[in-house]
Amino acid sequence: MQPPLIPLNEDHKWKLLSEILNVFDSRNSRQILSRRGILPLQKSVSALKIVLLSMFFSSNVSYAVKETEERESLRKFLKISTVPSESEMYTTFSQYDPDNFSYFVLDILNELCPHRKSGSRGIIIYSTDINLNLNWHAKKISKNSLEDKEYKWGYSTHRGFFIGMKLTLALEYSTLKPLMFLLNEANVPEAKIYPMILSELKKRRITKTGDILFADRGYYSYENYTISIKEFKLVPLIFPRKNCNFSKLFNMMAYPLKIFDSKRDTEAEIAIYKRIIAKFKQLISDWKNFRKARSIIEDIFKLAKKAYSMENLHRDTRRSIQKYCSLAVLFVGMTVNLGIKENKALQAFSE
Repeated sequence: MQPPLIPLNEDHKWKLLSEILNVFDSRNSRQILSRRGILPLQKSVSALKIVLLSMFFSSNVSYAVKETEERESLRKFLKISTVPSESEMYTTFSQYDPDNFSYFVLDILNELCPHRKSGSRGIIIYSTDINLNLNWHAKKISKNSLEDKEYKWGYSTHRGFFIGMKLTLALEYSTLKPLMFLLNEANVPEAKIYPMILSELKKRRITKTGDILFADRGYYSYENYTISIKEFKLVPLIFPRKNCNFSKLFNMMAYPLKIFDSKRDTEAEIAIYKRIIAKFKQLISDWKNFRKARSIIEDIFKLAKKAYSMENLHRDTRRSIQKYCSLAVLFVGMTVNLGIKENKALQAFSE
């Protein structure tokens, strides 16, 4: 039995939810929604608030709709006068383009969270499994039966075998602001996802020359170190494996041939690569002192999974999964922006 959704002014969770939902009443946020095609505006805002309410308290959408219809105090809390029906909710959400939906989330976070300062910055990259709550114990689901599906069999050390996808999130190290996220099939190795992440960060103009990327050893490969430096001019602090041959790795750090193009300032380009390679050698030699970055993002994902209903998703299409994950990323970004970002605070809130 699900607990009643009764707003309590003195409860810290309801206070936090109020702060988050109030964002959708601002003029700037509504302009972002309109620009990204999250329309009709009033109906969309009401639907978004109810879905976020259901995620926040780990209830299903139908229950959140029912509670909102029955409780005037909840309608006042959400600041909505007309409650859309469950079918209207699903119809409204199905019309949104998933990429525009993701962009609206990132646009709002960019509006709310601190902007990057001059100079290089750190970016944390981490992947986690997204388990789709399909009852594969009752009916055997083979790999072949998933060939035409957007989700696949995967394996993780803490969950074991599961059916779902893989979510990769990039966060700014200093503020923990979500910068970008990608969805892949569950069986794609993280080392293969890494180049996609770099391309997406560059495409969205998130990274600048000399930025430092913190990544777990799942992304480890000699090639990923070299393409970070040669193709993207980034410092890749990918935690090395025990068998990493640093002499071999450092010998691979040659300048790319493109810097000798007659249209380039070769000396200036060489100077840039020298600085990046020197920084890389310094950081990778001392990588154990940066393992706190992994600890932080593990708590971030625990927050998303435990507190914001991403542990087991009842979704079966990529469109729906992407939109649901977008809202979880929005929750995470707003939560850390409101000051809940230390390990203990994140862990406590996730319980």
